Amino acid sequence: MDNWLAHEKSAFINFRRYLPDPKEHGFRWVDIKQLRFSVESVDDRGLLTALIGHEQFRDDYAGGGVLPEGLRHGPYWLRLITPDLYEPISQEKAAQILREWVDPLWEVSTELEADLQREFFARLAAADGIFYLSELGDEAVHDWGRVHDCFHEFVLIDRSAGRITLIVAADD
Repeated sequence: MDNWLAHEKSAFINFRRYLPDPKEHGFRWVDIKQLRFSVESVDDRGLLTALIGHEQFRDDYAGGGVLPEGLRHGPYWLRLITPDLYEPISQEKAAQILREWVDPLWEVSTELEADLQREFFARLAAADGIFYLSELGDEAVHDWGRVHDCFHEFVLIDRSAGRITLIVAADD
């Protein structure tokens, strides 16, 4: 499936960069992986299946990066993640989830707001389909998966651009 789903680029927003004192709470970040797809006839479920099977999905988000033969995805065992676990949500709900995760800590700086606008909210506005990975439960958490305090995962599908974007927002 990888032949029609290709990694295009990635971005990483480390909140530590925006804090007056990085020791306050610098282990909060947003990771964005953008992939291009070339098959227009694939439905959303097929795109989610291809994304889950793609090497860029094999990331434990704990500092090791993408592991082509990896067994973990974030806090979860990769083998337990299926397209059915992604809930379709509205643009408003996705924005609310991210805002509630970001805002309680401090007043968001102008620079962080600009980066979030460019990397998350602009992509969210362009998406035809928005999916949110539901909580998988304790049985799906891998051996050291509790390193993440919060783990939010969004998949944005933009058919007009032929792009699927995987966005993970987490604390560790």
